[in-house]
Amino acid sequence: MSPLHDFATWEPLLRLLRADKAEAFAAGGQVAGQISRHAWSVPLSRPVPQPGRAAQVEDMQAEFDAVRRVQGALEDLGVDGVSFTARVAPTGRAVLRLLGPSPAVEAAISGPHPESLILVEGALPEPWRRLPDPVPDAVPAPTADLALLERTLRERIPDAVGATEAEIAAAEARLGIALPDEIKVLYRVTRARWQDWDGDDDAAEREVMAVGCELFSLDDLYVADVRSRPSPWRFAAKEAVVTPHDAAVQGVVGSPGWIAFGDNGGGDRLAVDLTPGPRGHLGQIIILSHEENIGAALVADSLTDLVLHGPGRERRGRRRDEPSPVAWVHHRSLRSIEAAAHPGLEVLNIGVWDEEPFSLAPVTGLPRLRTLTAYPSTLADPLEIARLTGLEYLELPPEDWRVLLDAGAVPRSLLAARIEALGDRSPLPIVDLANEILALWDRPPITRIRLEGDLGPMA
Repeated sequence: MSPLHDFATWEPLLRLLRADKAEAFAAGGQVAGQISRHAWSVPLSRPVPQPGRAAQVEDMQAEFDAVRRVQGALEDLGVDGVSFTARVAPTGRAVLRLLGPSPAVEAAISGPHPESLILVEGALPEPWRRLPDPVPDAVPAPTADLALLERTLRERIPDAVGATEAEIAAAEARLGIALPDEIKVLYRVTRARWQDWDGDDDAAEREVMAVGCELFSLDDLYVADVRSRPSPWRFAAKEAVVTPHDAAVQGVVGSPGWIAFGDNGGGDRLAVDLTPGPRGHLGQIIILSHEENIGAALVADSLTDLVLHGPGRERRGRRRDEPSPVAWVHHRSLRSIEAAAHPGLEVLNIGVWDEEPFSLAPVTGLPRLRTLTAYPSTLADPLEIARLTGLEYLELPPEDWRVLLDAGAVPRSLLAARIEALGDRSPLPIVDLANEILALWDRPPITRIRLEGDLGPMA
């Protein structure tokens, strides 16, 4: 038996829960939580530190130790995470239900409810399937100057160790792409390996100042394509690729022509762009924000420009006058489905709304609508969803999913789906509902394992 399915693994956590939730358990209630290898969400009250004193690790040591026992079992089994529910009777008899995992369900971000259900194996959201448009007429910026770039770098970091032609060729072979000339010049001056500075922090800092970013070593260059920018379906399906006609950078998630070579010190990646937008230049320098799932911004017209003047203010193309492909309908945004509807609409999100529920008739037949999310009690007739024949992602509350399932009206065009379970609803019926949806595509269900044990009387 796996340690994950051994009651003893969970016993320390169950004891903490019993002490903390005694009233809820005495009334016959249950608690729920989720633990993954690197994070957890368990319903334990944490002590409030004394005024003027920050919380200390030892204040929560018992919780940390109990969770780490479970995390160790997850690692032994090679599982990313597991959700659970627990009940403890006044006698000390405990019932623990472990929920998951399933290869057809994305790892939970927080909370015990299932995340997005992957209905078609390997399916990606539409923006993650988009390649940049061809740019056969793109040319380097006038600021690109190989001789000036090399001379400036050698003056600023004269003791740097440069890469050999063989090392550059090896990097190109690893990446599967020819490096642009400015990047080759850069790495001929410095290959940016920490060991070359022999522990000299000042020399390393001079390199940062010389280039204008924290430079990756030649061995750490990577292609910033869609695989380098993963995102859960619940977020990715709500994005849309937009490249205005005057944009310097294409609004894609990633590109086989984005070669990441540095960091701004805050987690944002700098890349040379070989697939620029309509108003961009071949080899321009862009920045990919770690806080965004899609797109990039221009910071320099060329690597020479970056080295000479540093990263400029991030520049993005102006939005087109056309309506947005992503619409939000709720009290603080658009207030009707009619206002959101147009031929280019890809994503419709219906949020908090306490007036008359909406009909989906205004968006029926729209050619590009692929994502629909709806808050509880916002749809007048959930069965109207069946008329949206191009949906790839659907996010609904349990009650609306129940209507679709009972009517046999779940759209078969879906690639992924999610049940929006708000508040402290028990995950058990949500898991049952998720398994019904998964069964329609013959996908692996979320497992349910029941463990029982005796915690003994309260001390």
